[in-house]
This record gives sequence, structure tokens and C-alpha cells, in this order.
Amino acid sequence: MKKVIIIGIIVVVVALLIFFALQGSGKKEQANNSIRVEMGSIIDKALAIGQIEPKDQISVKSKISGIVKKVFVEMGDSVQKGDLLVEIQPDPTPLEYAQAKRQVEIDSVNYDNQRKQFDRVRELLAQKLVSQQDYDQASRGAGEAELRLKLSRERLSLIQSGRVNIAGKRVESVVKSTINGTVLERKINVGDPVVPLTPYQAGTELFTLADMNELIFRGTVDEIDVGKLEEGMSTLLKVGALPNDTIHGVLYKISPKARKEENSTLFDLEIKITETGRSMLRAGYSANADIIIKKKEDILLIPERLIEFVEDTAFVQVKDSTSAEIQRRVIETGLSGGLNIEVTEGLKEGEILVEKPPKEIT
Repeated sequence: MKKVIIIGIIVVVVALLIFFALQGSGKKEQANNSIRVEMGSIIDKALAIGQIEPKDQISVKSKISGIVKKVFVEMGDSVQKGDLLVEIQPDPTPLEYAQAKRQVEIDSVNYDNQRKQFDRVRELLAQKLVSQQDYDQASRGAGEAELRLKLSRERLSLIQSGRVNIAGKRVESVVKSTINGTVLERKINVGDPVVPLTPYQAGTELFTLADMNELIFRGTVDEIDVGKLEEGMSTLLKVGALPNDTIHGVLYKISPKARKEENSTLFDLEIKITETGRSMLRAGYSANADIIIKKKEDILLIPERLIEFVEDTAFVQVKDSTSAEIQRRVIETGLSGGLNIEVTEGLKEGEILVEKPPKEIT
């Protein structure tokens, strides 16, 4: 029994010795963590947050009131300028119809009277019983009465059928596309009422159209970075919905005025997309844009966390390749990319830097 206890105690002691040895080895390895100075490239960039949008987007509205009779396109359809979009069936109130109908009758009677008077004056002029001025006045009255009759008939035709010919031009209640593009949104259905666009009211929005061949990035950048930006800078766009594609663009517009958003000062900007990825871009995709301010290649790089700054002087811990001694050395730094930083003086490629172990919390 005593032998079993002694053996158990020996096993526990050996296990503890192994555990502490491994712990010490781990600390020693952590303390001697080393990083080699290597050549590489670094990019100084600013981040803009926004989304992909068409450069030009229009809202289609009708200048004639009524009810949607027929819809010719659906969301996502491509359209050309002049293509039919929707037909509006006039839907006048009983009072509007009655007024238009009676106005035609009134203007017809007035025209007949003016025409008869003109014929009488013309006969009297031939007999030299009236002056040329009386004749001209009668002619003008007959012409004006004829125009008023035409106008009232055209108004009645629009109210009844939605179609009319005016001076050889066909006017109808069919709304057509004014651009070449794509239907982004369809906002009406058959049977929906339509309010016309006038100088006094916005009117019913029927469709949203845009040219999807001209997409841009619209976003915002923080005031800290806007001073570094210039129009013409290259950009890389990353779309959240397309993680495997990188879209290239050029910064071409920066707002001269800031705006406040959630206690942040932001500037609006626009980026023209010059090269898309393999996937199709869609309007409304959220995206981030890396605006390249400065880029350097084939330079000495080290992790920025290895540098110790004392006032304006930068120090690093360098391990001697032969003696393994660690010495503190002054270096000169250049462009920073946030994680890595350029070393312009004080180090050579292949030298070993020592990273200080984190302080233990006791």
C-alpha cells in the first residue's frame, strides 16, 4: 500500500514538473517572438461608405388624368425612347363631361352666327355698302369662333377617348418612355387612378427608369480624410452582395459642403465605375470604396506595432544575427498603411526584429 502511495506521489510531482516546464517554454517562446524585415507594398487609402446607383434616374408621370387601362412593361424590362409604357383611360366626372359637351354646343352656335355675319358683311362689301374695316372685323370674329369650336371639340375628344389630332399631331393618353434604359420600379396597376402632372401638383409617379449602363457610387467620407482627396484618384469598390468581385472606379466629384450625421461630419462624393466584375451590378447595392491616396511598392515594411515612439524618435528592438543579442535602434519611417509602415532608414531586408511580449496582469 505504501508503495502505491509513493508511486502516486512521484507521478504527481513529475506531472507538475512537466507542466511548469511547458509553461516556462511557452513564455520563453512568447518573449522571443521575432519578425523578419521584408520588402513589400503599402497603400494609403481613405474609406467611403455608400451604394451603387444609376447616374441618371427619372420618374415617369402622366399629363392626363384618368384610370390605368393597360400596362405595357414590367419591372426589369429594357425600353427604348418612344416605347409605350402605360395607357391612361380618361375618367371625367359627370360635371366635367357635361361642361365639355355643352361648351361644344355653345361654341358651335357662336361659330354659326359669326359665320353668317361674315357672309353678310362680305356681300355688303362687294356692293360697297360697308368699309374694309368692318369686313376685317367680321372675318376676325368668324376665325376666332372657329378656333374656339375646335378647342372645345378637342377637349371633349380627350375626355371621351383620350385621343385627338391637333395640327396634324396625334395626342393620346399613352405615356411613352423618354429615355433608353431599364424599368427599375413599376408603381401602378391596372385600375389605379392617375393624377396628372401640372405646375400646381406633383402628379402620380408611374415608373422609375434609369440607364443601367451608367452606374456610379454615391457615398460619404469622413472630414478627416476629405482633405487628402482629389478628383481623378483611383478607387476600388467592394460590394457586400458580391464578395468575390472587385469593381474599379475613378473619383470625379466631391461635395464642397459637409453635412452632419449622427454627430459625424461627412462629405458626399461620387465615383464613376470604370470596370465591373463578373457579376451584374444592381442599383441599390451597398458598397465600400477604398480611395487610393498614395501607393508605394518594393519598400521595406515592418508591423507598426513593433515601433516604440519617444517624442519624435522611433525605436525598434533588433536581434543580432550572430550573437543573438537584442539592441535598441533608431529608425526613420515613411508611409503608413495602418498595420504596416515603411522604413526609410535604419534597417535592412532580412534583419530580425523582436516583438515585446504583452505585459502580464498580476
